[in-house]
Amino acid sequence: MRTARLRIQGAATFAYGIATAYRPALLARPAGLVDAYGEVTPHTALVLRSMAWRDAAVGLAMVLAPQGPALTAAGAVRIASDVGDALFFGRALRGRLRRAGAVVSALGWAAVTVAGLAAGPGRPVRA
Repeated sequence: MRTARLRIQGAATFAYGIATAYRPALLARPAGLVDAYGEVTPHTALVLRSMAWRDAAVGLAMVLAPQGPALTAAGAVRIASDVGDALFFGRALRGRLRRAGAVVSALGWAAVTVAGLAAGPGRPVRA
């Protein structure tokens, strides 16, 4: 397990989750989840904020969980969330390019987490 890699990914996930919860357009616009004027509707913002808050919580768990089963569980939740995002966004978004982008992005993050969990320990740090 590459603990440092998982913690950095967790911190990035936490930051993106908080930013998206505050400003849902960060996810809505690239995904095409906006109205004809390019604005995020209140209902869409509500759902995206909920999803972003989930990501922030998972990211924080990856940062704070002790190495071992707790960090593995946090990583597994991240993987499950990313696979779910790939499945649902990949089926529901309008436009082949948006669907493909969502699937590649979500599965890419899942793969990074799998790699962090599956990798052997990193090189020791020398003082």
